[in-house]
Amino acid sequence: MPELPDIVTYIEALQARVLGQPIQNVLISSPFLVRSVSPPLTDVMGKKVTHFRRLGKRIVFGLEGDLFLVLHLMIAGRLHWRDAKSKAKGRGLATFIFPSGTLVLTEAGTKKRASLYVVEGEVALAAHDPGGMDVSETDLAGFRAALTSENHTLKRALTDPHVFSGIGNAYSDEILHAARISPMKLTQRLQDAEIRTLFEETQNTLKFWLDKLRAEAKDGFPEKVTAFRDGMAVHGRYGKPCPRCGTPVQRIVHAENEANYCPTCQTGGKLLADRALSRLLKEDWPRTLEELEQRRAGK
Repeated sequence: MPELPDIVTYIEALQARVLGQPIQNVLISSPFLVRSVSPPLTDVMGKKVTHFRRLGKRIVFGLEGDLFLVLHLMIAGRLHWRDAKSKAKGRGLATFIFPSGTLVLTEAGTKKRASLYVVEGEVALAAHDPGGMDVSETDLAGFRAALTSENHTLKRALTDPHVFSGIGNAYSDEILHAARISPMKLTQRLQDAEIRTLFEETQNTLKFWLDKLRAEAKDGFPEKVTAFRDGMAVHGRYGKPCPRCGTPVQRIVHAENEANYCPTCQTGGKLLADRALSRLLKEDWPRTLEELEQRRAGK
């Protein structure tokens, strides 16, 4: 799922291309994409884009007449830009036509989860805001208050859109690795020094990747938006060496989510077990990386 650095990069690319331009037409090929009924989608035709903003992982098009388009890409939604002179054809879930070119929304896979809402007024728009804190706009005290408001695992807290804005599976893994803290540690059991480190590394990690994605896109449109990027320390690197210590990266999987971590750097050498495997293997679950390697060697 595109997260804060990806969404900001998309917004900056769109600002450079369509800010101040009217939406000439919107073509929808999937009946499941548009989730609102009133105002109708036809109301945005001819309206100029006045601004963009980010609500969590949502992209908001501000339009004339106090109208908004709220686009949530979900897991597999991606945006593509075609200049007015481009001869490329084909439609995605939605095609937004501007004088300068065409914005195409695609979604991989069979599960269509991306959503588009037409909203009128700031009050109605606020209903789409999960309310999570933007870490770049707070101080340590504000971060601590949000983090410890409930007692959850760090992985859950960082990825909760009601707690923090725009952080998902990928960047939470990178943040926790940078901070050298276990993804399963409970928020209310953190020491003050750990909270400070986590705050600093959350800001540093998001800024690092935002700067990197901006540099990669340059003046072009960000076409390679993915959750798995070269240069990531642990996310998507199961079994590969930790860049800090060389220990094979491990993971725990729950439903469609996973946490990637380094046992040496983050958990004191202990292996974390997901609930399903823990119930299945019980006492046979290897507690350390050494036990895991011994069992693999004995096969």
